[in-house]
Amino acid sequence: MLGILVHGDNHFIVRGPLPDRATALALARHWSIIQIGRETPISLRKWTISTREFRENLEWAVIVPGDGPGDGEISPAVSQLLGELSARGIVIYDSRTNDW
Repeated sequence: MLGILVHGDNHFIVRGPLPDRATALALARHWSIIQIGRETPISLRKWTISTREFRENLEWAVIVPGDGPGDGEISPAVSQLLGELSARGIVIYDSRTNDW
Protein backbone atom coordinates (compact mmCIF):
# COMPACT_ATOMS: atom_id res chain seq x y z
CA MET A 1 0.00 0.00 0.00
CA LEU A 2 1.01 3.59 -0.55
CA GLY A 3 -0.01 6.67 1.39
CA ILE A 4 0.91 10.16 2.52
CA LEU A 5 1.86 11.13 6.06
CA VAL A 6 1.51 14.89 6.56
CA HIS A 7 3.47 16.28 9.50
CA GLY A 8 2.97 20.01 9.92
CA ASP A 9 4.52 21.69 6.89
CA ASN A 10 6.35 18.49 5.90
CA HIS A 11 5.08 15.28 4.31
CA PHE A 12 6.28 11.80 3.50
CA ILE A 13 5.12 9.43 0.77
CA VAL A 14 5.03 6.10 2.57
CA ARG A 15 4.98 2.47 1.51
CA GLY A 16 3.13 0.35 4.04
CA PRO A 17 -0.32 -0.16 5.54
CA LEU A 18 -2.45 2.63 6.99
CA PRO A 19 -0.87 3.27 10.41
CA ASP A 20 -2.90 3.81 13.55
CA ARG A 21 -2.66 7.18 15.31
CA ALA A 22 0.18 6.24 17.67
CA THR A 23 2.21 4.68 14.88
CA ALA A 24 1.66 7.67 12.58
CA LEU A 25 2.98 9.99 15.30
CA ALA A 26 5.96 7.68 15.92
CA LEU A 27 6.77 7.56 12.18
CA ALA A 28 6.63 11.35 11.89
CA ARG A 29 8.93 11.76 14.90
CA HIS A 30 11.32 9.09 13.65
CA TRP A 31 11.62 10.54 10.14
CA SER A 32 11.69 14.20 11.18
CA ILE A 33 14.77 14.01 13.36
CA ILE A 34 18.14 13.26 11.78
CA GLN A 35 19.59 10.31 13.68
CA ILE A 36 22.82 9.21 12.01
CA GLY A 37 23.53 5.54 12.56
CA ARG A 38 20.31 4.82 14.46
CA GLU A 39 18.27 1.87 13.26
CA THR A 40 14.54 2.00 12.66
CA PRO A 41 12.67 0.46 15.60
CA ILE A 42 11.20 -2.97 14.83
CA SER A 43 7.67 -1.63 15.36
CA LEU A 44 8.13 0.86 12.48
CA ARG A 45 9.84 -1.37 9.91
CA LYS A 46 6.61 -2.08 8.01
CA TRP A 47 6.82 1.49 6.63
CA THR A 48 9.39 3.10 4.36
CA ILE A 49 9.66 6.48 2.70
CA SER A 50 9.26 6.33 -1.07
CA THR A 51 10.78 9.00 -3.30
CA ARG A 52 9.06 8.38 -6.66
CA GLU A 53 5.39 7.52 -6.87
CA PHE A 54 2.32 8.52 -8.84
CA ARG A 55 -0.30 10.41 -6.86
CA GLU A 56 -2.97 8.20 -8.44
CA ASN A 57 -1.53 5.25 -6.48
CA LEU A 58 -1.98 6.81 -3.03
CA GLU A 59 -4.44 4.76 -0.96
CA TRP A 60 -4.39 6.45 2.44
CA ALA A 61 -3.65 9.81 4.05
CA VAL A 62 -2.86 10.76 7.65
CA ILE A 63 -2.25 14.21 9.14
CA VAL A 64 -0.35 14.53 12.42
CA PRO A 65 0.57 17.79 14.14
CA GLY A 66 3.97 19.40 13.69
CA ASP A 67 6.29 19.58 16.68
CA GLY A 68 7.31 23.21 16.74
CA PRO A 69 6.04 26.73 16.25
CA GLY A 70 4.99 27.32 12.66
CA ASP A 71 4.91 23.61 11.88
CA GLY A 72 1.13 23.44 11.72
CA GLU A 73 0.55 24.95 8.29
CA ILE A 74 0.09 22.42 5.51
CA SER A 75 1.62 23.64 2.24
CA PRO A 76 -0.75 24.62 -0.58
CA ALA A 77 0.54 21.77 -2.79
CA VAL A 78 -0.10 19.15 -0.10
CA SER A 79 -3.53 20.69 0.64
CA GLN A 80 -4.38 20.34 -3.05
CA LEU A 81 -3.22 16.72 -3.06
CA LEU A 82 -5.32 15.96 0.04
CA GLY A 83 -8.31 17.53 -1.72
CA GLU A 84 -7.74 15.32 -4.76
CA LEU A 85 -7.50 12.23 -2.56
CA SER A 86 -10.69 13.16 -0.73
CA ALA A 87 -12.48 13.67 -4.06
CA ARG A 88 -11.42 10.12 -5.00
CA GLY A 89 -13.11 8.85 -1.85
CA ILE A 90 -9.97 8.35 0.24
CA VAL A 91 -10.54 9.15 3.90
CA ILE A 92 -8.13 11.74 5.31
CA TYR A 93 -7.37 10.77 8.90
CA ASP A 94 -6.55 13.89 10.93
CA SER A 95 -5.18 13.39 14.43
CA ARG A 96 -5.23 17.15 15.07
CA THR A 97 -9.03 17.14 15.11
CA ASN A 98 -9.57 13.63 16.51
CA ASP A 99 -11.00 12.67 13.09
CA TRP A 100 -9.68 9.16 13.20
